[in-house]
Amino acid sequence: MAGHSKWKNIRLHKGKADVERAKLFGKLSRELTTAAKQGGGSPDSNPRLRLAIEKAKAGSMPADNIKRAIQKGTGELAADNFDEVVYEGYGPNGVAVMVEAATDNRNRTVADIRAIFNKNGGSMGESGSVAWQFERKGQISVAAAGADEDALLEAALEAGASDMGREDDTFIIEVAPEGVLTVQSALEKAGFTVSDVEVTLVPSTTIELEGDAARKMLKLLDALEDYGDVQNVSANFEISDEVLAQS
Repeated sequence: MAGHSKWKNIRLHKGKADVERAKLFGKLSRELTTAAKQGGGSPDSNPRLRLAIEKAKAGSMPADNIKRAIQKGTGELAADNFDEVVYEGYGPNGVAVMVEAATDNRNRTVADIRAIFNKNGGSMGESGSVAWQFERKGQISVAAAGADEDALLEAALEAGASDMGREDDTFIIEVAPEGVLTVQSALEKAGFTVSDVEVTLVPSTTIELEGDAARKMLKLLDALEDYGDVQNVSANFEISDEVLAQS
């Protein structure tokens, strides 16, 4: 499965999975509000909202917080007006970076994102400079332990998935963004345990980083993901487990 990078698991391997709760809830709330604003407050007719709710529950977000965030999106409660913005840039060794943000102040956010790139060995790019290297895809993760690979592949393809690959101890199933929840439901009905579901930008090719370049990229990734307006970061790099352990 070309382009599925280990980079998304780096924070977990580095022991950084426990993001500050307030910051995590802030990101989840913005996604819930934006999803509800764009597609309505019913998860049954709004796949993006349903996925956002699942993410919020997985992040242990209280039900009242989820409800309020949705109500802000539907206009039932007062809310800031967030715009979705995508920024493009470069990391060490020409790594392509896509930054998806939700902001109520575009001027502030672009200035802050540019500063983060500059302070961490990267640079902002023009619109379209790296986007061509990514494709938005749905990805469903299933633990490999105890899973019959052939049966999983058959169930995934029958439900509409386009590809499946293995990364370490996890099977990664790719599907068109609009088909994520359908495939997830089919896999769960077939008895498979889905560990994660997301719609993200997946790179077509990746760059292997080592040494100082790897350390700089991890620092840039941390800084971008820690910024409050950033909802998601995608990049086309790979770091080996050996190099990661030394970082």
